[in-house]
Amino acid sequence: MNKAGAGTANAFLSGTILLNGRKANLSFGAAAYVTQDDNLIGTLTVRETISYSARLRLPDNMPMDEKRALVEGTIVEMGLQDCADTVIGNWHLRGVSGGEKRRVSIALEILMRPRLLFLDEPTSGLDSASAFFVTQTLRGLARDGRTVIASIHQPSSEVFELFDRLYLLSGGKTVYFGQASEACEFFAQAGFPCPPLRNPSDHFLRCINADFDKVKATLKGSMKMRFERSDDPLEHIMTSDAIRRLFSYYQHSQHYLTARQRVDEMARVKGTVLDAGGSQASFGMQAFTLTKRSFVNMSRDFGYYWLRLVIYIVVTVCIGSIYLNVGTKYNSILARGACASFIFGFVTFMSIGGFPSFVEDMKVFQRERLNGHYGVLAFVISNTLSAMPFLILITFLSGTLCYFMVRLHPGFMHYLFFVLCLYASVTVVESLMMAIASIIPNFLMGIIIGAGIQGIFMLVSGYFRLPHDIPKPFWRYPMSYISFHYWALQGQYQNDLVGLVFDNQDEELPKIPGEYILENVFQIDVSRSKWLDLSVLFGMIVIYRLLFFAMIKVSEDVTPWVRGYIARRRVQHRRREAELAMVRTPSLRGYVVDAAPELPADHP
Repeated sequence: MNKAGAGTANAFLSGTILLNGRKANLSFGAAAYVTQDDNLIGTLTVRETISYSARLRLPDNMPMDEKRALVEGTIVEMGLQDCADTVIGNWHLRGVSGGEKRRVSIALEILMRPRLLFLDEPTSGLDSASAFFVTQTLRGLARDGRTVIASIHQPSSEVFELFDRLYLLSGGKTVYFGQASEACEFFAQAGFPCPPLRNPSDHFLRCINADFDKVKATLKGSMKMRFERSDDPLEHIMTSDAIRRLFSYYQHSQHYLTARQRVDEMARVKGTVLDAGGSQASFGMQAFTLTKRSFVNMSRDFGYYWLRLVIYIVVTVCIGSIYLNVGTKYNSILARGACASFIFGFVTFMSIGGFPSFVEDMKVFQRERLNGHYGVLAFVISNTLSAMPFLILITFLSGTLCYFMVRLHPGFMHYLFFVLCLYASVTVVESLMMAIASIIPNFLMGIIIGAGIQGIFMLVSGYFRLPHDIPKPFWRYPMSYISFHYWALQGQYQNDLVGLVFDNQDEELPKIPGEYILENVFQIDVSRSKWLDLSVLFGMIVIYRLLFFAMIKVSEDVTPWVRGYIARRRVQHRRREAELAMVRTPSLRGYVVDAAPELPADHP
């Protein structure tokens, strides 16, 4: 239990990790970690969630019956048998309760029977009954021989009574470490007894959290706080002084000596350092399981692809009715160009709508990756393969409706090129948005950035401004060539116009061949094959997927170093400011009313 708040995200920690008194690295799989947020796949049931996790981490040669037995045993151990076949729940599916979600998160990590389990605020956001049940479950895990370490900020008195040992931190310093039942006696001996009718955990946090000084000084300065006589020892002493006294008292207490002696004893025992665990499944099993799980999630989540499919069909029917049987009249030349530009622009732009689902996938990945469930490459491959059937369905259905209603260039190969080009364009945008989701976890920011990138690419696609008229510096070279809209439109224009003959503006004038229109109206090089344009699009799919993979790896390896460097610079700056600040602020200086009481005579 510590007094850290939301500001710890900007903190910088340095030091040495010791396991049983010896240096070690907490690499993936060395210890299980349950995050504060329950990032779970909402469309899966509790049993499916745990089963997929078992397949991702258990050895391939382990019989399936043993895997099922382990899954069922974990469900019973966490008390989830009553909701085992209930979905987790999301925005459109009613699922399990908050306490049951928390127990599912814990079940996923104890599946591999780790000896060391970390939990970040396991009772946060839960009601009192759910918090007590979760803590009671953790107590049961500890009774089975596991070491359970949980950070809890404001436990109720019932939850506090379940603790075996209590570890109090303030400003990175140990204020108390020992039996939870002996903490009240320790604080009383240090001169800070717990007042009657106060929750002991609240009293401990009141003693070690210096933020109370700022609040009381502010209230006193604004005359909004009445100071009444109280038996609280903190009424006449600053919390920072209380922290120093508690720290000094602990350094000379029997609790400190006992802890040091215990660490020294464990350090002398051989074979007690945890070995790195993680997943024992093969790469192929991980990729297959992730692909299957992702496909099931996409098929059950209405907002992932099904809603987009409905919108695509409705809009393409509208496009087909507006450009119905466009023909080969003179005015159909620009109509065909506008139709192709809109269909490719709209279908690709709508892919941005899947960004919230991509962000949820990344949250699940980051939680599972943190505990070594699988590798980055397996995740990228599975994400690509699982989305492929849905993207094919979307593009072929909407593309077929549009193609035959508008009656574009007849012929099966022309139709096949159109839907393949549409599929490649949508897949490129999906890959781009996944790459954005890997570094930007905010829904709104990701959608805005994705829309901005698409808007720029559409601007240089060759329709709103003809290719030869686009300014060469930057916009034509290289922007138009890295725009997937440019290659999609270039290929579709050739696919639709080559081989057709259009009426002239004057019926007495000769007909206009499609090749002439391509070169002189749309400024397209007809010597370049349309299949080359399609190949470039598929090449962009590979490039963006590799970019997606690289961004995840950079986020894992480089981002922590950059954050650490920034944090170190911030700490150095604050230290320089502290050295220049030679006096206290008036509000805090005037807060101390009476002198602090002396330490007890029996202080060691």
